[in-house]
Amino acid sequence: MGERHAGTGKAAPVALVTTPPETTPPETAPPEASAPGTATHPAARHGTRNTVVLLVFTALTNLADGVTKIALPLMATRVSASPAQISAVSLTLSLPWLLAALHVGVLVDRADRRRLLWGADALRLLALGALIALAGAGAVTVPVLCVAGTVLGLAEVLALTSASALIPALTPPEGRERANTWITGAETVCNEFAGPFVGGLLLAAGTGLALGATWLAYLASSFVVLLLVGRFRAIRQDTGEGAARAVPETVRAQIADGLRLLWRHPVLRATALVLTVLCACWGAWLALMPLFATSVMHLDSREYGLLLSALGVGGLAGALVVTWLNRFFGRRRVMFADLVGTFAMMAVPALTADLRAVAVAAFLGGMGGTLWTVNSRTLAQRLVPDGLLGRFGAVSRLFSWGAMPLGAGLMGVLAEGLGLRAAFAVFAGSVALTVPLFLKALTRPALAEAFGDRRDP
Repeated sequence: MGERHAGTGKAAPVALVTTPPETTPPETAPPEASAPGTATHPAARHGTRNTVVLLVFTALTNLADGVTKIALPLMATRVSASPAQISAVSLTLSLPWLLAALHVGVLVDRADRRRLLWGADALRLLALGALIALAGAGAVTVPVLCVAGTVLGLAEVLALTSASALIPALTPPEGRERANTWITGAETVCNEFAGPFVGGLLLAAGTGLALGATWLAYLASSFVVLLLVGRFRAIRQDTGEGAARAVPETVRAQIADGLRLLWRHPVLRATALVLTVLCACWGAWLALMPLFATSVMHLDSREYGLLLSALGVGGLAGALVVTWLNRFFGRRRVMFADLVGTFAMMAVPALTADLRAVAVAAFLGGMGGTLWTVNSRTLAQRLVPDGLLGRFGAVSRLFSWGAMPLGAGLMGVLAEGLGLRAAFAVFAGSVALTVPLFLKALTRPALAEAFGDRRDP
């Protein structure tokens, strides 16, 4: 979902290629091995093993995330009928991206990224353990769900920022598109297909069973991290404006490095701005779809899980064909497909409550999200130095995933005042407004130069 945009994702600068664009045309662009973000990491000699371990960790945690994504909002519908309150529960799952992403990015560039994965799982286990106890006592309320969602959201910020920063340490430059495809495919299948589907079945069997199975999945992922071999602190490089201070003295200075890194590169800046709108739409869709599905479409928990699974099926389809599509159609057209899919995902519920039509639109949105994420992650890993990957990932997700709670909150307000269908229509219009920016900034020559290709068809 958001990560695939925010990657992009969801997927979303101080030291980039310092040669001006006009002196480094696409035909003479430096090979990928020389890009700032491609320094060889000591852990790379265990690349295959570590990549598989990260893949398994991603699958387990995203399976659990997929269950919580459906469980918490649906639990909220059982204690409240207010669109604003239900949206608030969904909002808390992504709100930490807005409030804590920048500081988490600094932490990821300072600490061992493997240990941060353990810390994220520890937060998840504590939050779910408390929620299980309260559910057993019949004491679940909207504020309780908001607190649990906030802790789980903070853990997700820590885990996803750390995991995405690990990929360049595990994979040589020429294999990163494939690794990103695998990781994105695992996120898609587990978070948006298997997770919601299993979550719907588990919730139908009982809330305690759903939460308990999720707790066990997070526990298993903690043990999987033990299998990573090597040390995973960032490689620090003295480049650009950061040369005067390889290790900035303050957290504020390090955050500023990440902000400059994103804002000064035209392709990355435009990508982040477009992604902000797209992720706001995803946050809005996920926040209000539980109420739309139950009150307008009249779906039960199992059927709602199947509807959410359409996102995952589309994402899986995107993971299977992204390399082929990039080769034959070019990355620009492939990334533009995400705008088309997100527009459909928002526009169709504004027009109809037919399950098949809404599911097809969700499929298109999920597929577009994966196509965008694989390309944007590969782009960032090429341009961004290892020592800034945490901060860059956090800053880019601040713009993208940070927009998800804003989209969720705005969707709740619009739905209260205008109605559910009108709220979906407003967000569909916002996607259409991103098209001129995309076409102007993400040109074929600009993307070809950024990726080091001779051309991007």
